Amino acid sequence: MAFSVARSAGLGSLAARAALAWIRRDPRAAELQRTNFHGRAVSLAGGPALAAGATIGAAFGARGAAATAAVVTAGAVSGAVGFYDDLVGDRPGQKAAKGFAGHLGALREGRVTSGLVKIAGVGGAALAASALLSRNRPRTGALDVLLGAGVIAGTANLLNLLDLRPGRALKAGALIGAPLAIGRDGGVAAGALGAGAALAQADLNEEIMLGDAGANAFGALLGLALAARTGPAGRALALTVLAGLTAASEKVSFTKVIQETPWLRRADELGRRPA
Repeated sequence: MAFSVARSAGLGSLAARAALAWIRRDPRAAELQRTNFHGRAVSLAGGPALAAGATIGAAFGARGAAATAAVVTAGAVSGAVGFYDDLVGDRPGQKAAKGFAGHLGALREGRVTSGLVKIAGVGGAALAASALLSRNRPRTGALDVLLGAGVIAGTANLLNLLDLRPGRALKAGALIGAPLAIGRDGGVAAGALGAGAALAQADLNEEIMLGDAGANAFGALLGLALAARTGPAGRALALTVLAGLTAASEKVSFTKVIQETPWLRRADELGRRPA
């Protein structure tokens, strides 16, 4: 069983590295260049590479056709709509809408923002993935499916909120995913973590950035792994925590909290390229 989990992690790692190399060789790779918070040029190539590697590794580690379909749905769709937002979100008329309320406000004005497309895509993928998971759970009700969808989408959103500094989202994902990668059902989390580990150094060195594509897909797959290993009570507890953190992010800067808390700041800066 440990070999199977390690194999999923290894496949996720290999797939992420191969995807990153392939994207970087593409003639249009220069279009993915962005400027980060340090003013350094980084590539969005890390996002689709992580989404692809994590989805492949997690799918390989899933047990059964329904679980595999859930992985592909959550990872591929979340990565795709996140990548769309990465490419379109900086255009004039898109940047002004911030947060869920901002995107809804734009919709009331007759504008469909790339951020709203991402929210709808991640939410729809989470609901479909949770419904697929329910095929392996006897006597699953609609409430349990909705709770599972909330955990998947909420984890995707949390890692996206944390992806403001190099390595931060991957470190948070490792904390969430490490316990989930243990045991006979650990293949999904292990596959995602393997892909994240493969790209961690490039992320910390500010060569790539995860963007919405990478953070959303990575978070959705870890949320799926969490939902798959919890019942209604566990899902409700996880969703409560995720909702609380999301609500807090509207009022408080996570980056400021990390900078003002010594042990969090040291963990956040660990392995990162000096400013």
